[in-house]
Amino acid sequence: MAYLRTEQVDSVFFALSHPVRRDLLDRLSRDSMTVKALSEPFPESPAAITKHLKILERARLISRSKQGREHVLSFKPAALKESARWIQAHQKYWGAQLQSLEDHLVRSHGRKQK
Repeated sequence: MAYLRTEQVDSVFFALSHPVRRDLLDRLSRDSMTVKALSEPFPESPAAITKHLKILERARLISRSKQGREHVLSFKPAALKESARWIQAHQKYWGAQLQSLEDHLVRSHGRKQK
């Protein structure tokens, strides 16, 4: 199985591994927002939100622009493409493996297992 750019895939999976970061991305997928507006509904401290945003930026899942005194964040879904290809490659592999197991169980036991 060919390996994709591991560093990018790793950083995306790490960024998506935390529920707060996923929630931040969900909100940004609807519209760009200022840091203040994005962080308002979260109980985390501003420092904690800043750490989450830096992880999302390192994974290239969000970008930041400055408008006057405010920082505006935008979702960048292109960063998910490489990770999606990785998932698809493994999904095909495991789908084939599970089908082989099911076929073996049917042959061994004469009926489909549930």
